[in-house]
Amino acid sequence: MCYHARMDGMNAKDKALLLECVRIAHEAMEKGNHPFGALLADKDGNILMEQGNEFQEGGSAYHAETLLLLKAARKYSPDELQSCTLYSNFEPCCMCTGALYWTNVGRLVFGATEEALLAYTGSNEENPTFSLSSREVVKYGQKSIEILGPTEDKELLEKIVHDHIGFWDAR
Repeated sequence: MCYHARMDGMNAKDKALLLECVRIAHEAMEKGNHPFGALLADKDGNILMEQGNEFQEGGSAYHAETLLLLKAARKYSPDELQSCTLYSNFEPCCMCTGALYWTNVGRLVFGATEEALLAYTGSNEENPTFSLSSREVVKYGQKSIEILGPTEDKELLEKIVHDHIGFWDAR
């Protein structure tokens, strides 16, 4: 196991790209999906791909991160993906972290934790949240993956959770 974990350590570009994930998540929600958004950026912070949740199309398994990573694996080589970063408004679940691992993306930046998400989703059957962090999943792998998150920027965090406030109660 070799991974680097920092609770925040995010630079301005990381925070700006997390804010883009908030936009993507909001657009997904406006289409009737769950408010989750992810994007893939190259080593310079250029957005290569973006993806919102697609619950309406495929149910609970259509997480933004997994959909994005599967598309990225068809378009980019494992070597190219190793230098990329997956950004997500919330910490990827174990399925999405597995997709990150298997597609060979070398860096993950997320805004709020899986544990924090549970406070919003509760026991909603559309999103049965795991109590398993991405760090814990990666810890048992054999790849070097840098993980940054959650953000300590209170203003950014408020924007990340905004669409989740009351969303799950209304489902």
